[in-house]
Amino acid sequence: MNTTAIASPATPTLSQRLPGLGLSLLIALAALGLGKLAPLIGGPVFGIVLGILVRNTVAPGARYAPGIQFAGKQVLQWSIIALGFGLSLDQVAKTGLESLSVTLVTITVAFLTAWLLGRWLKVHDKLKILIGVGTAICGGSAIAAVTPIIKPDEHDTAFAISTIFLFNLVAVLLFPLLGHLLHLSDLGFGLWAGTAINDTSSVVAAGYSFSKEAGDYATIVKLTRATLIIPICLIIAFATAWKQKKQGASDFSLARIFPWFILWFLVASGIRTAGLVPVALQPLLHMAAEFLIIVALTAIGLSANLRKMASTGARPILLGLGVWAAVSVSSLLVQLVIGQL
Repeated sequence: MNTTAIASPATPTLSQRLPGLGLSLLIALAALGLGKLAPLIGGPVFGIVLGILVRNTVAPGARYAPGIQFAGKQVLQWSIIALGFGLSLDQVAKTGLESLSVTLVTITVAFLTAWLLGRWLKVHDKLKILIGVGTAICGGSAIAAVTPIIKPDEHDTAFAISTIFLFNLVAVLLFPLLGHLLHLSDLGFGLWAGTAINDTSSVVAAGYSFSKEAGDYATIVKLTRATLIIPICLIIAFATAWKQKKQGASDFSLARIFPWFILWFLVASGIRTAGLVPVALQPLLHMAAEFLIIVALTAIGLSANLRKMASTGARPILLGLGVWAAVSVSSLLVQLVIGQL
C-alpha cells in the first residue's frame, strides 16, 4: 500500500482514530450477525445500510471522523489484500478459460453501456465508473477496489453499492425462472449467472437454485471474472493519472495514484497459489477478509449523506438497470453465437 514511513503533523493519531474505528467495528459486528441471518442480503449490505441509518439519525460528532475515514480508506484496501489469500489464480485460470470470451464481451458491454447511458442520463463520471465496474466485475468488491483510485464522495459509493445490490436481489429471484423457461443447460445457466450477476453470494444462490452442476460452474466463472478487477483497476489508475496530468495538476504523481494495494493483492494470491497458506487457515483468512469489507463499507455508510443521495434522484438506478440488462442479454447472445446454449 502507498504509505509513508513518518506521519505528517496533520495525520490523526491512533487515539484520535479510536472512536470512529470503534463505532465502525461495533456496527460491523451487528451487520455480520444480520448477514448470517439473511445471507441473501449479506453482511456488507447490512453494514452500509446500518452506517447510513446511524449517520443520518444520530449523526456522530467530529471526534468520530478520523477513525471513520481511516476505516473507509485504509481498512478498505486491507480487505482487498486479504481477499487475495482466498483466490487461487492457477485453479481459476485452468477451469475458467472457456468462459473468458463471454466474460470479456459482457465487461466491454457493461462499460460501454455505463458510459453511453450515463451521458444520456447525465450521471457524473465517478458514479458511472462505480456502477459500471460493479456490474461488470463483482459488485461491491469491485466498487471497493476502485474507490481508493478515483476517490468518489462517500454517498456516491453508497449509492452505487445499493444500486448493485438491488439488481443482485432481482437476479437471484428472476434468473432461475428465466433459465428454465429458456431451457438452458446446467453449463449454459452457470455461464449466464456467472457472467451476468454481480455479487458472489448472489451468483452462488442463483446457480445452486437451478442445479448443483450450474452452481459449481457459475462459481468458477465468477471467480475467473473477479480476477479481472486487477487489470481494470490498473487501467482506471492510469486513465486517472493521465487525466490529472492533462489538466496540469501541480501535485500529479503516478506513484501516489497507483493502486499499490493491488500489487499486495497479487502477492497474497501468489502465496495462496503456491500452496503456502495452510488449509486450516484459509477459512479464517476468508472470514477476516469478509469482516474487513463489512467494517470498511460500514464506515462508508457512516460518511454518506442521505440528502445528497436523495438529491441524485432515480438516474443512477436507471443507469444500473440499463447496464445490468445489457450485460444479461449480451451474455446469452454470445453463448448463442458460439454455440454454448
